[in-house]
Amino acid sequence: MTVPMVNDVDYLAGRLHARRSRMAEGGRLDVLCSLPGVDDLLRTIYLFNTPPSVEEFQRRRVGDLVQELAGYAPHLAGAGGRLFAWLLVRFQVENLKVLLRGVMTATPLATLQIHLLSLPAGLEADASSLASAGSPGDFAARLPKGPLRASLQKAVVTYHEQPRSFFFEAALDRGYHGEALARAEALENADQEEIRPLVQQEVDIFHLMLVARGRFVYDLPPAQLLPLHVRGTRISRGRFAAMLADPDLQTAAGRVFGCVVETAPPVRGETVSTAADLETAAWTRFLYLANHAFRCSHIGLGVVIGYTGLRRVETANLITLSEGLRATREGARIRERLIPRITVESSHV
Repeated sequence: MTVPMVNDVDYLAGRLHARRSRMAEGGRLDVLCSLPGVDDLLRTIYLFNTPPSVEEFQRRRVGDLVQELAGYAPHLAGAGGRLFAWLLVRFQVENLKVLLRGVMTATPLATLQIHLLSLPAGLEADASSLASAGSPGDFAARLPKGPLRASLQKAVVTYHEQPRSFFFEAALDRGYHGEALARAEALENADQEEIRPLVQQEVDIFHLMLVARGRFVYDLPPAQLLPLHVRGTRISRGRFAAMLADPDLQTAAGRVFGCVVETAPPVRGETVSTAADLETAAWTRFLYLANHAFRCSHIGLGVVIGYTGLRRVETANLITLSEGLRATREGARIRERLIPRITVESSHV
Protein backbone atom coordinates (compact mmCIF):
# COMPACT_ATOMS: atom_id res chain seq x y z
CA MET A 1 0.00 0.00 0.00
CA THR A 2 1.30 3.47 -0.90
CA VAL A 3 1.65 5.80 2.06
CA PRO A 4 0.83 9.47 1.31
CA MET A 5 3.76 11.86 1.66
CA VAL A 6 2.57 14.18 4.42
CA ASN A 7 4.07 17.69 4.56
CA ASP A 8 6.33 17.01 1.58
CA VAL A 9 6.11 20.59 0.38
CA ASP A 10 9.28 20.32 -1.72
CA TYR A 11 7.82 17.44 -3.72
CA LEU A 12 4.51 19.21 -4.21
CA ALA A 13 6.14 22.52 -5.16
CA GLY A 14 8.10 20.77 -7.90
CA ARG A 15 4.92 19.30 -9.34
CA LEU A 16 3.16 22.65 -9.27
CA HIS A 17 5.96 24.48 -11.07
CA ALA A 18 5.57 21.95 -13.90
CA ARG A 19 1.79 22.31 -13.91
CA ARG A 20 2.02 26.12 -13.95
CA SER A 21 3.78 25.97 -17.30
CA ARG A 22 0.67 24.41 -18.86
CA MET A 23 -1.87 26.92 -17.58
CA ALA A 24 -4.04 29.06 -19.86
CA GLU A 25 -2.62 32.50 -19.15
CA GLY A 26 -0.73 35.23 -20.97
CA GLY A 27 -0.19 34.46 -24.62
CA ARG A 28 -2.12 31.20 -24.40
CA LEU A 29 -5.15 33.04 -23.11
CA ASP A 30 -4.86 35.53 -25.97
CA VAL A 31 -4.86 32.65 -28.47
CA LEU A 32 -7.99 31.17 -26.89
CA CYS A 33 -9.71 34.55 -27.17
CA SER A 34 -9.06 34.52 -30.92
CA LEU A 35 -10.89 31.22 -31.48
CA PRO A 36 -13.82 31.54 -33.91
CA GLY A 37 -16.45 30.00 -31.65
CA VAL A 38 -17.25 28.31 -28.37
CA ASP A 39 -17.15 24.80 -29.87
CA ASP A 40 -13.53 25.44 -30.83
CA LEU A 41 -12.75 26.37 -27.22
CA LEU A 42 -14.35 23.19 -25.88
CA ARG A 43 -12.38 21.03 -28.34
CA THR A 44 -9.13 22.89 -27.62
CA ILE A 45 -9.36 22.49 -23.85
CA TYR A 46 -10.67 18.93 -23.95
CA LEU A 47 -9.07 17.14 -26.88
CA PHE A 48 -10.88 13.96 -25.91
CA ASN A 49 -14.36 13.56 -24.43
CA THR A 50 -15.34 17.10 -25.38
CA PRO A 51 -18.17 18.51 -23.20
CA PRO A 52 -21.51 18.58 -25.05
CA SER A 53 -22.44 22.08 -23.85
CA VAL A 54 -21.02 25.26 -22.37
CA GLU A 55 -22.74 24.49 -19.08
CA GLU A 56 -21.07 21.09 -18.89
CA PHE A 57 -17.73 22.66 -19.83
CA GLN A 58 -18.03 25.11 -16.95
CA ARG A 59 -19.03 22.41 -14.47
CA ARG A 60 -16.16 20.22 -15.59
CA ARG A 61 -13.60 23.03 -15.29
CA VAL A 62 -14.59 23.71 -11.69
CA GLY A 63 -14.83 19.99 -10.94
CA ASP A 64 -11.36 19.38 -12.36
CA LEU A 65 -10.00 22.19 -10.21
CA VAL A 66 -11.56 20.85 -7.02
CA GLN A 67 -10.37 17.30 -7.66
CA GLU A 68 -6.84 18.47 -8.47
CA LEU A 69 -6.51 20.63 -5.37
CA ALA A 70 -8.01 17.97 -3.11
CA GLY A 71 -5.30 15.60 -4.30
CA TYR A 72 -2.63 17.89 -2.87
CA ALA A 73 -4.02 17.97 0.66
CA PRO A 74 -2.30 14.73 1.83
CA HIS A 75 1.09 16.33 1.18
CA LEU A 76 0.51 19.11 3.72
CA ALA A 77 0.34 19.09 7.50
CA GLY A 78 0.48 21.54 10.38
CA ALA A 79 -0.75 25.11 10.05
CA GLY A 80 -0.17 25.08 6.29
CA GLY A 81 -2.23 21.94 5.89
CA ARG A 82 -5.05 23.41 7.94
CA LEU A 83 -5.13 26.57 5.82
CA PHE A 84 -5.06 24.62 2.57
CA ALA A 85 -7.86 22.34 3.77
CA TRP A 86 -9.97 25.38 4.56
CA LEU A 87 -9.34 26.92 1.13
CA LEU A 88 -11.08 23.87 -0.32
CA VAL A 89 -14.14 24.72 1.79
CA ARG A 90 -14.62 27.68 -0.57
CA PHE A 91 -16.23 25.25 -3.02
CA GLN A 92 -18.48 23.79 -0.33
CA VAL A 93 -19.66 27.31 0.50
CA GLU A 94 -20.82 27.78 -3.09
CA ASN A 95 -22.95 24.65 -2.84
CA LEU A 96 -24.35 25.77 0.51
CA LYS A 97 -25.39 29.09 -1.01
CA VAL A 98 -27.23 27.30 -3.82
CA LEU A 99 -29.04 25.09 -1.31
CA LEU A 100 -29.88 28.00 0.98
CA ARG A 101 -31.25 29.98 -1.95
CA GLY A 102 -33.37 26.96 -2.80
CA VAL A 103 -34.78 26.82 0.71
CA MET A 104 -35.75 30.50 0.57
CA THR A 105 -37.42 30.15 -2.84
CA ALA A 106 -38.97 26.73 -2.19
CA THR A 107 -37.04 25.24 -5.11
CA PRO A 108 -36.94 21.40 -5.19
CA LEU A 109 -33.57 19.70 -4.76
CA ALA A 110 -33.97 18.03 -8.16
CA THR A 111 -33.98 21.48 -9.76
CA LEU A 112 -30.97 22.62 -7.74
CA GLN A 113 -28.81 19.59 -8.53
CA ILE A 114 -27.55 20.94 -11.84
CA HIS A 115 -26.11 23.95 -10.02
CA LEU A 116 -24.26 21.93 -7.36
CA LEU A 117 -20.56 21.18 -7.69
CA SER A 118 -19.42 17.59 -7.43
CA LEU A 119 -17.11 17.61 -4.41
CA PRO A 120 -14.73 14.97 -3.02
CA ALA A 121 -15.35 13.15 0.24
CA GLY A 122 -15.02 15.42 3.22
CA LEU A 123 -16.37 18.45 1.42
CA GLU A 124 -19.79 17.12 0.48
CA ALA A 125 -22.78 18.51 2.35
CA ASP A 126 -25.94 16.58 3.11
CA ALA A 127 -27.85 18.20 0.25
CA SER A 128 -31.06 16.25 0.91
CA SER A 129 -31.22 17.31 4.55
CA LEU A 130 -30.26 20.93 3.90
CA ALA A 131 -32.68 21.32 0.97
CA SER A 132 -35.55 20.17 3.17
CA ALA A 133 -34.89 22.82 5.83
CA GLY A 134 -37.90 24.98 6.62
CA SER A 135 -36.06 28.26 7.18
CA PRO A 136 -32.56 29.80 7.24
CA GLY A 137 -32.43 29.08 10.97
CA ASP A 138 -33.32 25.45 10.40
CA PHE A 139 -30.75 25.34 7.59
CA ALA A 140 -28.05 26.69 9.92
CA ALA A 141 -28.92 24.16 12.62
CA ARG A 142 -28.36 21.33 10.13
CA LEU A 143 -24.82 22.49 9.29
CA PRO A 144 -21.87 20.90 11.12
CA LYS A 145 -20.57 22.93 14.06
CA GLY A 146 -17.96 25.43 12.97
CA PRO A 147 -17.45 28.93 11.51
CA LEU A 148 -20.05 28.59 8.74
CA ARG A 149 -22.80 27.49 11.09
CA ALA A 150 -21.90 30.11 13.69
CA SER A 151 -21.87 32.94 11.15
CA LEU A 152 -25.17 31.91 9.60
CA GLN A 153 -26.83 31.56 12.99
CA LYS A 154 -25.66 35.04 13.90
CA ALA A 155 -27.12 36.35 10.64
CA VAL A 156 -30.47 34.68 11.36
CA VAL A 157 -30.68 36.80 14.52
CA THR A 158 -29.39 39.98 12.88
CA TYR A 159 -31.53 39.81 9.73
CA HIS A 160 -34.73 38.22 11.00
CA GLU A 161 -36.67 41.31 9.83
CA GLN A 162 -34.95 41.34 6.40
CA PRO A 163 -35.19 37.71 5.26
CA ARG A 164 -33.25 38.17 2.02
CA SER A 165 -30.99 35.50 0.58
CA PHE A 166 -28.29 38.13 0.03
CA PHE A 167 -27.64 38.55 3.75
CA PHE A 168 -27.52 34.85 4.55
CA GLU A 169 -25.28 34.00 1.61
CA ALA A 170 -22.97 36.86 2.63
CA ALA A 171 -22.97 35.45 6.17
CA LEU A 172 -21.65 32.13 4.85
CA ASP A 173 -18.92 34.07 3.03
CA ARG A 174 -18.16 36.01 6.22
CA GLY A 175 -17.76 32.77 8.16
CA TYR A 176 -15.48 31.33 5.51
CA HIS A 177 -13.29 34.43 5.23
CA GLY A 178 -12.94 34.90 8.97
CA GLU A 179 -11.66 31.36 9.42
CA ALA A 180 -9.33 31.66 6.42
CA LEU A 181 -7.74 34.74 7.98
CA ALA A 182 -7.40 33.02 11.35
CA ARG A 183 -5.63 30.05 9.76
CA ALA A 184 -3.36 32.32 7.72
CA GLU A 185 -2.39 34.18 10.89
CA ALA A 186 -1.39 30.85 12.49
CA LEU A 187 1.31 30.24 9.86
CA GLU A 188 4.98 30.67 10.58
CA ASN A 189 6.24 34.19 9.97
CA ALA A 190 8.08 33.32 6.75
CA ASP A 191 4.93 31.82 5.23
CA GLN A 192 2.70 34.61 6.54
CA GLU A 193 4.72 37.24 4.69
CA GLU A 194 3.75 35.80 1.31
CA ILE A 195 0.39 34.17 2.01
CA ARG A 196 -1.46 36.48 4.39
CA PRO A 197 -1.71 39.38 1.87
CA LEU A 198 -3.30 37.00 -0.63
CA VAL A 199 -5.90 35.82 1.90
CA GLN A 200 -6.56 39.41 2.99
CA GLN A 201 -7.10 40.49 -0.61
CA GLU A 202 -9.86 37.95 -1.14
CA VAL A 203 -11.58 39.11 2.03
CA ASP A 204 -11.31 42.70 0.85
CA ILE A 205 -12.86 41.76 -2.51
CA PHE A 206 -15.78 40.51 -0.43
CA HIS A 207 -15.86 43.85 1.42
CA LEU A 208 -15.60 45.83 -1.80
CA MET A 209 -18.50 43.95 -3.38
CA LEU A 210 -20.65 44.45 -0.29
CA VAL A 211 -20.14 48.16 -0.86
CA ALA A 212 -20.36 48.15 -4.66
CA ARG A 213 -23.29 45.81 -5.08
CA GLY A 214 -24.93 45.72 -1.67
CA ARG A 215 -24.88 49.46 -1.06
CA PHE A 216 -24.88 51.06 -4.51
CA VAL A 217 -26.58 48.48 -6.77
CA TYR A 218 -29.12 46.92 -4.39
CA ASP A 219 -29.43 50.13 -2.31
CA LEU A 220 -29.22 48.30 1.01
CA PRO A 221 -28.83 50.49 4.12
CA PRO A 222 -25.28 50.75 5.55
CA ALA A 223 -26.52 49.57 8.96
CA GLN A 224 -27.54 46.25 7.43
CA LEU A 225 -24.19 45.71 5.67
CA LEU A 226 -21.82 46.76 8.43
CA PRO A 227 -22.32 43.55 10.52
CA LEU A 228 -20.91 41.52 7.62
CA HIS A 229 -17.45 43.06 7.97
CA VAL A 230 -14.50 40.74 8.66
CA ARG A 231 -11.73 42.17 10.83
CA GLY A 232 -8.05 41.94 9.97
CA THR A 233 -7.72 43.34 6.44
CA ARG A 234 -6.79 46.59 4.73
CA ILE A 235 -10.44 47.60 4.64
CA SER A 236 -10.79 48.17 8.37
CA ARG A 237 -14.19 48.43 9.97
CA GLY A 238 -13.83 52.21 10.03
CA ARG A 239 -12.93 52.39 6.34
CA PHE A 240 -15.75 49.99 5.49
CA ALA A 241 -18.25 52.16 7.39
CA ALA A 242 -16.98 55.27 5.59
CA MET A 243 -17.34 53.58 2.20
CA LEU A 244 -20.89 52.56 3.01
CA ALA A 245 -21.69 56.15 3.96
CA ASP A 246 -20.19 57.71 0.82
CA PRO A 247 -22.59 59.37 -1.65
CA ASP A 248 -21.60 57.28 -4.68
CA LEU A 249 -19.53 54.28 -5.70
CA GLN A 250 -16.73 56.31 -7.28
CA THR A 251 -16.12 58.12 -3.99
CA ALA A 252 -16.24 54.89 -2.00
CA ALA A 253 -13.88 53.11 -4.39
CA GLY A 254 -11.42 55.99 -4.12
CA ARG A 255 -10.77 54.96 -0.53
CA VAL A 256 -9.16 51.67 -1.63
CA PHE A 257 -7.13 52.74 -4.68
CA GLY A 258 -3.53 51.72 -4.11
CA CYS A 259 -4.31 48.98 -1.60
CA VAL A 260 -7.20 46.75 -2.75
CA VAL A 261 -7.41 48.15 -6.27
CA GLU A 262 -4.16 49.40 -7.80
CA THR A 263 -5.63 51.92 -10.22
CA ALA A 264 -9.06 53.39 -10.81
CA PRO A 265 -11.04 51.48 -13.47
CA PRO A 266 -12.57 53.43 -16.37
CA VAL A 267 -15.68 55.43 -15.54
CA ARG A 268 -18.56 54.00 -17.56
CA GLY A 269 -21.30 56.11 -16.05
CA GLU A 270 -23.30 53.14 -14.76
CA THR A 271 -23.06 51.77 -11.23
CA VAL A 272 -23.48 48.13 -12.27
CA SER A 273 -20.67 48.40 -14.83
CA THR A 274 -18.45 50.26 -12.38
CA ALA A 275 -19.00 47.51 -9.79
CA ALA A 276 -18.00 44.86 -12.33
CA ASP A 277 -14.90 46.86 -13.31
CA LEU A 278 -13.91 47.24 -9.66
CA GLU A 279 -14.29 43.52 -9.09
CA THR A 280 -12.09 42.73 -12.09
CA ALA A 281 -9.47 45.23 -10.90
CA ALA A 282 -9.49 43.73 -7.39
CA TRP A 283 -9.10 40.19 -8.73
CA THR A 284 -6.23 41.44 -10.88
CA ARG A 285 -4.43 42.44 -7.70
CA PHE A 286 -5.29 39.03 -6.24
CA LEU A 287 -3.66 37.45 -9.30
CA TYR A 288 -0.54 39.56 -8.77
CA LEU A 289 -0.32 38.49 -5.13
CA ALA A 290 -0.85 34.83 -6.04
CA ASN A 291 1.91 35.03 -8.62
CA HIS A 292 4.17 36.78 -6.09
CA ALA A 293 3.61 34.05 -3.51
CA PHE A 294 4.20 31.36 -6.11
CA ARG A 295 7.47 32.81 -7.40
CA CYS A 296 8.98 34.16 -4.20
CA SER A 297 8.33 31.06 -2.12
CA HIS A 298 10.05 28.87 -4.75
CA ILE A 299 9.65 25.55 -2.88
CA GLY A 300 7.68 26.64 0.18
CA LEU A 301 4.03 26.73 1.18
CA GLY A 302 3.59 29.95 -0.82
CA VAL A 303 3.95 27.91 -4.01
CA VAL A 304 0.96 25.76 -3.05
CA ILE A 305 -1.27 28.61 -1.89
CA GLY A 306 -0.18 30.85 -4.76
CA TYR A 307 -0.83 28.10 -7.30
CA THR A 308 -4.29 27.58 -5.83
CA GLY A 309 -5.07 31.25 -6.42
CA LEU A 310 -3.65 31.16 -9.94
CA ARG A 311 -5.73 28.13 -10.87
CA ARG A 312 -8.89 29.71 -9.50
CA VAL A 313 -8.32 32.78 -11.70
CA GLU A 314 -7.56 30.58 -14.71
CA THR A 315 -10.82 28.69 -14.18
CA ALA A 316 -12.80 31.92 -13.82
CA ASN A 317 -11.21 33.26 -17.02
CA LEU A 318 -12.09 30.16 -19.02
CA ILE A 319 -15.68 30.31 -17.81
CA THR A 320 -15.90 34.00 -18.77
CA LEU A 321 -14.30 33.19 -22.12
CA SER A 322 -16.81 30.43 -22.84
CA GLU A 323 -19.67 32.83 -22.12
CA GLY A 324 -18.16 35.46 -24.37
CA LEU A 325 -17.63 33.10 -27.28
CA ARG A 326 -21.15 31.71 -26.87
CA ALA A 327 -22.45 35.27 -27.14
CA THR A 328 -20.28 35.69 -30.28
CA ARG A 329 -18.38 38.65 -28.84
CA GLU A 330 -15.16 39.74 -30.51
CA GLY A 331 -11.99 38.29 -29.01
CA ALA A 332 -10.60 41.70 -28.06
CA ARG A 333 -13.80 42.57 -26.20
CA ILE A 334 -13.73 39.26 -24.34
CA ARG A 335 -10.09 39.85 -23.38
CA GLU A 336 -11.11 43.10 -21.71
CA ARG A 337 -13.27 41.13 -19.27
CA LEU A 338 -10.56 38.67 -18.25
CA ILE A 339 -8.01 38.84 -15.44
CA PRO A 340 -5.68 40.66 -15.80
CA ARG A 341 -7.66 43.19 -17.80
CA ILE A 342 -6.09 44.08 -21.15
CA THR A 343 -7.96 46.76 -23.07
CA VAL A 344 -8.30 46.76 -26.84
CA GLU A 345 -5.96 49.73 -27.07
CA SER A 346 -3.26 48.34 -24.78
CA SER A 347 -3.30 44.98 -26.52
CA HIS A 348 -1.84 46.66 -29.61
CA VAL A 349 1.00 48.45 -27.80
